[in-house]
Amino acid sequence: MLTGGELDVVTGDYLAELTMLILGRDRLKNPDLGYAKTFLRQLEEGLGLAHERGVRIVANSGGLNPAGLADAVRALAAEAGVPVRVAHVEGDDLMPYEEGALTANAYLGGAGITACLRAGADVIVTGRVTDAALVSGPAAWWFDWAPDDYDRLAGAVVAGHVLECGTQATGGNYSFFTAHDVRRPGFPLAEISEDGSSVITKHPGTGGAVTTGTVTAQLLYETQGVRYLGPDVTARLDTVRLTEEDTDRVRVTGVRGEAPPTSLKVGVTRIGGWRNEVVFVLTGLDVEAKAQLVRAQLSDALEGVADAAWTLSRTDHEDAPTEETASALLRLVVRDPSPDRVGRGLTSAAIELALASYPGFHVTAPPGPAQPYGVFTSALVPASDVPHAAVLPDGTRVPVPAAPRTAPPAYEARGAGGGATVPGGAGAGESPEGPTTRAPLGAVAGARSGDKGGDANVGVWVESDAAWAWLERTLTVELLRELLPEARDLPVTRHALPRLRALNFTVTGLLGDGVASGHRFDPQAKALGEWLRARHLDIPSHLLPTPAPEGTGS
Repeated sequence: MLTGGELDVVTGDYLAELTMLILGRDRLKNPDLGYAKTFLRQLEEGLGLAHERGVRIVANSGGLNPAGLADAVRALAAEAGVPVRVAHVEGDDLMPYEEGALTANAYLGGAGITACLRAGADVIVTGRVTDAALVSGPAAWWFDWAPDDYDRLAGAVVAGHVLECGTQATGGNYSFFTAHDVRRPGFPLAEISEDGSSVITKHPGTGGAVTTGTVTAQLLYETQGVRYLGPDVTARLDTVRLTEEDTDRVRVTGVRGEAPPTSLKVGVTRIGGWRNEVVFVLTGLDVEAKAQLVRAQLSDALEGVADAAWTLSRTDHEDAPTEETASALLRLVVRDPSPDRVGRGLTSAAIELALASYPGFHVTAPPGPAQPYGVFTSALVPASDVPHAAVLPDGTRVPVPAAPRTAPPAYEARGAGGGATVPGGAGAGESPEGPTTRAPLGAVAGARSGDKGGDANVGVWVESDAAWAWLERTLTVELLRELLPEARDLPVTRHALPRLRALNFTVTGLLGDGVASGHRFDPQAKALGEWLRARHLDIPSHLLPTPAPEGTGS
C-alpha cells in the first residue's frame, strides 16, 4: 500500500471477536501483552517509508493494551531512527465487568482517532473501536466534520465497512471469482470526498478487481438490517448507490445518516469450558451401520459429558477410484465444564476401539488433551458511561464525549423512502413469464456470509432489475429455511436493500456461542452463502446465463 501509489492514511483492522479471546489469554500470561504483536513486525518494514511519504498509520492493533503498544512503537521508532509522533485511544476496556469475563470491550467510534490526528499524531493505535471508525475518524479529521455531520460520517462509515476486510472488496472470497484474476488481489482504498461520497479503487497494476459486485458483496458482509448502527452515526444501507464509473473504480453516493443510538455495544469473552474431538474415517460399504456401531460402543464413555455431538459427513462416493474418495467422516465433538471428562481419557477410549470396531477403523489424528473454548456475548451500556479518551503524542489525556444524539429528520421523512420499495423494472409482486429451469441459486445470485457472535448473516444479491424482482419475491424466510435445513427451527430475519438488488438474512443462534466455541463445522458461517448458492430451485429460464455454443468452451 505504501509503495503502490498515493495514500494519505493507511489503516489496519486486527480485531475479530476471536482475536479478543486470544489477546485475553495472552494478557493472563503476561499483563504487558494483549496487543497484536504482528503490527510491530509490519512496522519494522513500513514505518520509515510511511514517514518519508507523510502517510499516517491508524490501526486497532492495540487490542487490550493500546498504551503498551504505543510504548512499543515509540521504542521501535527510536531504534530505527524514525521521528514519529505516536498517540493512542483508550477507554473501551470495561474490565472488571462481570464474573467469569475474560475481556469486556465497548465498541468506540472514530472521534478519539480524529482528536489524535488533530494533535499531529503520525501513528495512532487503538483498542476496540468499530472497524469502520478506522476510516471515518481520519475522514472527520481531514475535512474537519462536526460530530453531527451525519450524512458525511455515514458515507465514511460505509467506505470503512467496504475497506475493513481488505481484499474481500477486490475479488477475494467473491462468488463470481472465476470472472477475474484473483490469484493476488490488491488491497482496496477509498478516495473520500468532503460530502462523504467516495470512490472504492485499488493501486494500479495490482490484481483482483473492484466492481459493483465486489463492493456489494462486502457491503452485505456481517451487517444486520438496513440501519447500520455505530457509535458516531447510524448509516442507512438502503440509501447506498453504487456506480461503476471506470475500470476498478466504483463510486459510492447517496448515503444518509441518522443519530447514533444512546448505547454502545460491548463484546464480552469468557472461557466457556473444555472441548475435544475425534474424527473417525468410515470407508467403503455400510457407512451408516459403521457409524451406528461407533456411537453405540462409545455410549458408556460419554455418560456424564455435558454435550456430545455426532456429525456424519458423507464425503464418500460409490465405486470410488481412490480410498479417500470412498471414505466418509464421522465427527464427535464433546464439551464439558471439566477438562477431565473430555480429556485424553475419553479420546483414548475412542482410539482403543481400533481392533474391536468396524472394518477399516482409523481416525484422522491421535488422541489429544481437552482444549479450552471461548464464548462471545454482547451487551449494551450507556455511551456516556464509557471513558473514551485520546492520549495525544505529548501524553495529554483528552476525554472524548459521547457523540451527540441530535436526531435530524429520519431518512423517510426527507422524502427518500425506506427500504421496502423496488426500483424500476419488474415489480416485486410480478410473476416472471416463461418457463423455469431447475438450477442452483448461484447461477443468478451472489452471496457472502459471516458471523456476529452466535448469529449467522448471509447477504444475497443479483445484477439485473429482472433478477431482483424474482429474487425479492421468491427468496422468502420460509424458502431460506427450506434451502438451509439447519436454519429450519431458528429465528430468521430478512431485510431488503433494493438499491443494491440485495436481501440480507440473519439466522439467530446458528453458531451457538460464537466462533471460539467451535459449535459448528463452519464456525464463522463463512461458507453458508456458498452452500445457499449451491441449493437448487426453479428459476425463470430467461434469467439464467446462456450456455456457450457447443465446442466453444466456457
